Amino acid sequence: MRALLQRISAAQVTVDGSVIGQSGPGLVILVCAMPGDTADTAGTLAAKVSKLRLFKDEDGKMNLSILQTGGSALVVSQFTLAADTSRGNRPGFSGAAGPGEAKALYLHFAQSLRKLGVPCETGEFGADMAVSLTNDGPVTVWLDTEG
Repeated sequence: MRALLQRISAAQVTVDGSVIGQSGPGLVILVCAMPGDTADTAGTLAAKVSKLRLFKDEDGKMNLSILQTGGSALVVSQFTLAADTSRGNRPGFSGAAGPGEAKALYLHFAQSLRKLGVPCETGEFGADMAVSLTNDGPVTVWLDTEG
């Protein structure tokens, strides 16, 4: 699985003009399931995210996790994280898991975060979403379960 984490002070996702998920302060997490990913992969990624020290301590150093700060997460499915730009100018997305598998893993990732104690809201899988956020830092981190 791939994930792009952005530390935020606030964020929301809307579909057809209605807010369906929001968060903050905490993280916006864009997630992409890849072929071969499993529920274990999603759970491992959620555990990593929950412990990653991306938030400032009392000395202003990135030394605290989302769990330690009591932050929340907004998880959004983002198949374009699998973009292959090695040929031509139009990205290919065949490196992303198929829709059925991807949706199940996306939802499992969000549920795993909740089970670990991170309050979590989501976007709507497959919908045309508008995500707005106020990036804090900015702090942006790429995670890939492969390699």
